[in-house]
Amino acid sequence: MSCPGWYCGRIVLENELSECGSCPRGYRRNDTSFICEPCQDLPTFYDWLYLGFMVLLILVLHWFFIDMVAMRRSFNKDIIILHCSAFIEVIASCILAYSFNKDIIILHCSAFIEVIASCILALIVMPPTGKFSINTCQVRSLSDWYTLLHNPTPNYEQQIHCTQEAVYPLYTIVFVFHTLALFSMLFFRPWICKKYLPGQSKMSIYAAMYFIPILSITHALIGGLLYYSFPYLVVILSVISSAAHFSKKMDQSISSLVITTVVDPRNMVILLGHWALHAYGIISITQLTNPTVHSLLIVLVPLPALFYIFTAKFTDPTKFHV
Repeated sequence: MSCPGWYCGRIVLENELSECGSCPRGYRRNDTSFICEPCQDLPTFYDWLYLGFMVLLILVLHWFFIDMVAMRRSFNKDIIILHCSAFIEVIASCILAYSFNKDIIILHCSAFIEVIASCILALIVMPPTGKFSINTCQVRSLSDWYTLLHNPTPNYEQQIHCTQEAVYPLYTIVFVFHTLALFSMLFFRPWICKKYLPGQSKMSIYAAMYFIPILSITHALIGGLLYYSFPYLVVILSVISSAAHFSKKMDQSISSLVITTVVDPRNMVILLGHWALHAYGIISITQLTNPTVHSLLIVLVPLPALFYIFTAKFTDPTKFHV
């Protein structure tokens, strides 16, 4: 009854059991009976955070490239879309930027709607179909993401191929989401760009046609590593990105950094977006297992920005002498 390897199992037929092999999609071997059983677990809080990270990654990249296009133009009537790195930044940019750059908000909102619609559709098409929930097989170890590397060879003779999606559907749902995000962008964005931001706005579409396939390939190769490391990547990259944003200012004095951040709505929205990402990373690391202590860590989210502002004067190159 037993099967070799970590993932080989038997399928229940009419009057017998099949030979040891890979379980069908949506099934995983029971380590006690070695029979392939359907995945009926509910996603953990960490699983939802991982899927949310994949959604945020697409959304942030969309807004980043749209913002790059908008910065090459004068701020006028024809630039629109939401620029944020989290849901809080999206709402803030819609409120703050509307009175300044009506057309930029439209493009950013288009990207937001495209990503959210793709996310909802991806949840609906995955079993149980038509519901905003998914059934999963719990992730037990890093090897669950790379079953291709664990096909057993009993007695060093014939290899048994047991490659399967042991982390169903955390692996395939990301590809479904990437596909839907790409097609929704190609369906909606060209019309909006043509009406509100003709010319260079098409570069944001070309950029997405590159970075979405690249993200899919990255997920295919190192999806398991991203699953375990994404909270730390979010925290580190949010701190680096925040420092890079402040470093672009010509005047690095404390007063100038504070005033330009508070007075300029765009700078405020970007800063709030970095803080939202930083808080998301902290929540992903701690998973709020101890709500009282871990909620206090979120209060420290502004600390990296404040540290840069108050220490920037000590890093002025003109003050260093040979």
